[in-house]
Amino acid sequence: MSPALLAYRTLTIALGPAIGLYLARRLARGKEDPERFAERSGHASRPRPPGPLVWVHAASVGEAVSMLSLIDRLLVERPKLSVLVTTGTVTSARLLASRLPPDRAWHQYVPVERPSSVRRFLAHWRPDLALWVESELWPNLVIETHARGIPLVLLNGRMSLRSFVRWQRVPGLIGPLLASFDLCLAQDAAQADRFIRLGAAGAATVGDLKAAAAPLPVDEAAFADLAASCAGRPLWLAASTHEGEEEIVAAAHRLLAREHRGLLTVIAPRHPARAEAIRAMLDARGLNVARRSAGEPVESSIDIYLADTLGELGLFYRLAGIAFVGGSIARKGGHNPLEAALLDCAILHGPDMSNCAAMARALASAGATITVTGAASLAAAVGRLLADPVERAARAASAAGVAAHNRDVLDAVMAEIAPWLDRLAPHEEVACA
Repeated sequence: MSPALLAYRTLTIALGPAIGLYLARRLARGKEDPERFAERSGHASRPRPPGPLVWVHAASVGEAVSMLSLIDRLLVERPKLSVLVTTGTVTSARLLASRLPPDRAWHQYVPVERPSSVRRFLAHWRPDLALWVESELWPNLVIETHARGIPLVLLNGRMSLRSFVRWQRVPGLIGPLLASFDLCLAQDAAQADRFIRLGAAGAATVGDLKAAAAPLPVDEAAFADLAASCAGRPLWLAASTHEGEEEIVAAAHRLLAREHRGLLTVIAPRHPARAEAIRAMLDARGLNVARRSAGEPVESSIDIYLADTLGELGLFYRLAGIAFVGGSIARKGGHNPLEAALLDCAILHGPDMSNCAAMARALASAGATITVTGAASLAAAVGRLLADPVERAARAASAAGVAAHNRDVLDAVMAEIAPWLDRLAPHEEVACA
């Protein structure tokens, strides 16, 4: 074990009480699940299923959702497999509860980064293959998994230039971590090169797995009800917004409302727990707000519909036709624009789409997107699309074309991980009825 890695492990042991206090504070702030809090210490809340088990680990909502199509393929083509999905957020756990097939796939919270918690987790679940998503490189979790002889594959690997520069400063830590992975599949060639230069034994790219996601689901009755409430009104959606972006959206609404009478702006915050603060901000600006979670109706006087629920983003994309993708002005790397592309939306986003860089470039090259930088440019872009339905439809069609072109990424990923899957559960063809 390298000195840097040994120092890190020693520090996480010594900081055990501090980590416990940190988790307790998160629990008090509603950021941990009180009914399943023990899972964060590695205590499982359900028995391990019999047979081979594939462990999929993702950080939060976006990464977990990007794996759903892959999980579906695993369960269909390898019927002897079960799947364990771990994430670290309450939001992702609630979403996955409604999206995972309950008979062969389950969610657990990832154990906190302490050797004792990690070992307890691994001793119970004994996964046969670990598929990690994007950039979740927790040293104790990686090293303990590797030490048990569990194959590790990094899927949709993401290594921004900023992260690459930071990791270069601690080669004794990142080198052993990446060397523990049997394969790293990066989102694009540039990021694959960064993984190799940091110590990955094998890194390649087959494209961005987010491009293979199925369209977000929708409750048809709920969609019909909401569409009826908004009928005849110009509207647009600000999706997966972060702190600071709602203020920009509110200012853009003010500008747009001068030219578009009856305008309805839908804000779907990335973290619905922030809804109370968002509403207070909107109220202070004199905007009339209806909250979906409270069942408040979308009356003609409503300016902003605050979509503060989980699992309904597919409904709002279908409703809007024009969507701003959040996390892109707030410098969070941007969220998955293909979710909007799959649901007939013209797409707007800010300058920071580093989390989905290759996808954003493909959409821009196809003329599907418009980049905005603040309230004025956001209002100008939305206003242009509201005034010109032909341009809106053309950009939405271009986005759909990019999404369709990238659907083969899932096949390529399945082919790359097939050697490990074949050892666990042979591929079984699905007969057509």
